[in-house]
Amino acid sequence: MMAKYAFIVPPLTGHINPTLSLGSELLDRNHSVSWICLDPELNKQLPKGGELLIPPIEASNEEKSKLIAYAKELQKKKVYGIDSLKFLYEEVLTPMNSLMIQGIEKILQKYKPDVIIHDHQIYAGSVAALKYNIPYATSVTAPASIKVNANFPKIYEWEGEQIIKFQNNNGILKNERLDCSSLLTLVYTSKIFFGENNLPSNFKFIGPAIATRHLNIEFDWKKFEIIGNNRPKILVSIGTNFDYKQKIEFFNKIIEAFEDQEVAVVLISDPNLFKKIPKNFIIQNKIPQLEIIPHIQLVICHGGNNTVCEALSEGIPLVVIPIAYDQSFISTCVVENGVGIRLNFNRFKVEHLKNAVTTILNENSFKENAHFIQKSFKEAGGIKKGADYLEQLLN
Repeated sequence: MMAKYAFIVPPLTGHINPTLSLGSELLDRNHSVSWICLDPELNKQLPKGGELLIPPIEASNEEKSKLIAYAKELQKKKVYGIDSLKFLYEEVLTPMNSLMIQGIEKILQKYKPDVIIHDHQIYAGSVAALKYNIPYATSVTAPASIKVNANFPKIYEWEGEQIIKFQNNNGILKNERLDCSSLLTLVYTSKIFFGENNLPSNFKFIGPAIATRHLNIEFDWKKFEIIGNNRPKILVSIGTNFDYKQKIEFFNKIIEAFEDQEVAVVLISDPNLFKKIPKNFIIQNKIPQLEIIPHIQLVICHGGNNTVCEALSEGIPLVVIPIAYDQSFISTCVVENGVGIRLNFNRFKVEHLKNAVTTILNENSFKENAHFIQKSFKEAGGIKKGADYLEQLLN
C-alpha cells in the first residue's frame, strides 16, 4: 500500500540528515515522501522523488532568511550548560514553532499526508497532527531530550512546561507534553549506548540513520596517505559552537599537541584561521567525513550526536570535549560505555589532550568497547527498521 509521509524538520543539518536516510528508504518502498521545512536550500539535498514543502508564513523573505540564519547560528551563541537550554527554548525553538504552526496546518490541509514524522524540536508538528487527526511519529535526533537526568530533574520538568505552554496557546488543552508521539518515537541510537531507561514501548531505538551523502567534496587522499603512513590518524571535528577567540585558542592547543608528532591530523576548519599549517595536518572547511572516518583511529569532537554515532558506527573511539546543549549527555554516554575520554572545554590543557589521545591509542579496551557499541548499532536495525515501524502506523 503506497502512503504519503511528511517529515517536519528545522533548518539544522544534524536534525535533517537522519530523515533524508529514512525518507530515501520509504521512497525505495514506493511511498510518497515530503519534507516540511523553512529552508529552501534543503531541496538540493532531498533524495530523488522527495518533495520540499515550505510553510507559508506571514513574514517577508528577509525575515524568513534571518530566522533560518539565526537557527543555523544558534550554536555559536556564547551560552553554556543550563543557560544554553534556556536560550534554545526561549530564543529559538518557541519562536520558530510559533512562526511555523499556521503554515504547517495549511500544508497538512492541502497535502493530506497519511503519517507525519516531526522532529522533536518542531513540536508544532504534533500540535498540527492532533488538530487534523493525522497519525504522527517523532524523530529524536538529540537523545538527551528524552533522558531524565536524576541529578537535574527540574530541567526536564522545565522543558515540559515550555512545550505544554505552546500546546495550550495553540489549541491543545492537555496538561501533558505531546512532543514525543505515543504511537511511535524513533531514537537514532541504541538502547545500550543510551543507557538504562524505563521508557515505554513506543520509543524505538533504531541506531544511527547514516547513509552515504552524495556530496562532491574535494579531499587530498594522496597527502592523507603520505602523512598517515604507519601513523595513527586523528579526525578533529569540533563544530561551530563557540566564538572566534575561543576557536583560535582551541585550535592553537590542537596544533601545539600534534604538530610534527607521529600522528596525522585531519581538522575541519577554515585554513585561513591558521598562520601556519603543520606538515602532518590537513585542514579544510568541509571534508567527506563519512568516507574518511573508516580510515581514522581516533576522533576528537564536541560530543555532538551525529559525529559520535558516525565514529562508533565504524568502531572508532573518541576524545569528547562538550561545549553546550545535549553534548554533555552524549559525552557522558561515551565515558560510561568506555569508548572514549572526556575533557573540560574551558579547562583542558595541551598535556591533557595528548595524554587522552595516547591512552586511547595504547589501551585496547577503548577500541574493543567501540566495536561492542558498533555491533549494538547494527543490531538496532537502522533505517530499514525505522521504515518498518513507520509502515506499521498505516494499520
